[in-house]
Amino acid sequence: MSELLHVTVGKLLEQTARNEGEKEAVVYHDLGLRYTYNEFEKVCREAARGFMSLGIDKGDHISIWATNKPEWLITQFSTAKMGAVLVTVNTNYRASELEYLLNQSDTSTIILMEQCKDHSYIETLYEIVPELKTCEPGKLQSKKLPKLKNVIVLGKKRYPGTFSWEDVMEGIDNVSEEMLDARMESMDPDDVINMQYTSGTTGFPKGVMLTHSNLVNNGYNIAACMKLTAKDRMCIPVPFFHCFGCVLGTMACVSVGAAMIPLEEFNPEKVLRIVEAEKCTALHGVPTMFIAELNLPDFDTYNVSSLRTGIMAGSNCPIEVMKNVVETMGASEITIVYGQTESSPGITQTRTDDPIELRVSSVGRALPNVEVKIVEPGTSSELARGVQGELCTRGYHVMKGYYNNPDATREAIDEEGWLHTGDLAIMDENGYCKITGRLKDMIIRGGENIYPREVEEFLYQHPAVLDVQIIGVPDERFGEEVMAWIIPKEAGNITPEAIKAYCNGKISRHKIPRYIQFTDQYPMTASGKIQKYKLREQSLGLLTETPH
Repeated sequence: MSELLHVTVGKLLEQTARNEGEKEAVVYHDLGLRYTYNEFEKVCREAARGFMSLGIDKGDHISIWATNKPEWLITQFSTAKMGAVLVTVNTNYRASELEYLLNQSDTSTIILMEQCKDHSYIETLYEIVPELKTCEPGKLQSKKLPKLKNVIVLGKKRYPGTFSWEDVMEGIDNVSEEMLDARMESMDPDDVINMQYTSGTTGFPKGVMLTHSNLVNNGYNIAACMKLTAKDRMCIPVPFFHCFGCVLGTMACVSVGAAMIPLEEFNPEKVLRIVEAEKCTALHGVPTMFIAELNLPDFDTYNVSSLRTGIMAGSNCPIEVMKNVVETMGASEITIVYGQTESSPGITQTRTDDPIELRVSSVGRALPNVEVKIVEPGTSSELARGVQGELCTRGYHVMKGYYNNPDATREAIDEEGWLHTGDLAIMDENGYCKITGRLKDMIIRGGENIYPREVEEFLYQHPAVLDVQIIGVPDERFGEEVMAWIIPKEAGNITPEAIKAYCNGKISRHKIPRYIQFTDQYPMTASGKIQKYKLREQSLGLLTETPH
């Protein structure tokens, strides 16, 4: 067992800058932006003082709604230095999802980009808090979001009621280096520093509270299993708002002094071009990303021979894809990581020297300092090796709990500190685990978690919908797709197209059902519970008969 690190995220960056100061820390290839570790440490300290100058206190919640911009990365480490809790917002969120998150998380400051693709973030925010248009920056008083005070917009244009990133950086004159040092000294590695929203199959997303210790140690142990060192250069095309980007990516790099080479948004051509230009040795991605890269018609024209390692995670990896990443891309030491946000996120990982058979048939074995057991679902009784049950885990990586939700926390973490993942798995005699299904009905589409209840709640609002059940069906490209089974109020008065049009612009695109089936009843148990697994069986029958 390796020693656990007892250090805050802010201090970790400081230590790495001391040890690897002249090495490249951050490279935004297409922006021509490069920071050494010394320069990155300096800019993060300045941003931390800037946030303090806005009156943001230790423990206050700062939400960030943006793609992998340089400011996102700076915010991650600067909020960790001055003690605010960073709340990460999914870039696909629309108005109702954003309002829910800002409200439930008690966010007092939001940082956002102007727009993402065709979605104007600033217009969405004005829709939720119209008072922003007429208030003085920093003095917002909103009916819907009483806690929200500061809005910081990333971009050159000025918007009423908001600060710009430059305003934040100019505030450093009001906060001395000593004041920041005092704030950093007042922090404990067990303080909550990061909140990410995730959910089970019931209710709305829950804020997972992660501590410095959760993130620092998970990043460090993940790096160790990849044999990542200060000589490595990691291409990070996965979003920072997921643990994949901001722990398996940025925290793993900072823990050993490797270079972080992020993409603002995923694009398969850009990934290969940047891997070649920057001689990246590590590459992260969900299986769909690797598939997109390997399937580019001109894949052979890119020189990706510098690749050695990386992580594939987010959903089950098809065997052929893994073989291609190893043989065609040359990432011979690529690893698989399994985990969830509640475990910050890594629980198990394959090792660089595991044979490829193990790397494609399992999600590896427990990370250092992490316990894993398979139990009889609904109990804490451990099962024999080779028997399917629920995967549970215990250790430094388990979240502090769900924000303002003690009931859900008690449901997830038992009295002995075991986190019940809700995933079905089998463990072999060497401790290697294979994920075989989910107790929960969560759908994983291209690495994005979709919670049926949330989509159902939304569709219930449609005037023609009497009842709706959302299930996941297998999909070659995304792993799973969303299917809606709808009982209409009157037969024949609603079409699949009308349902999709109703969803457009109101919920994230990846949550909009791809398949819609109308029915007059659901399969039920004797006690009146809907049998979703039977709906799934019926769906598979329908989808095989009807080409889509």
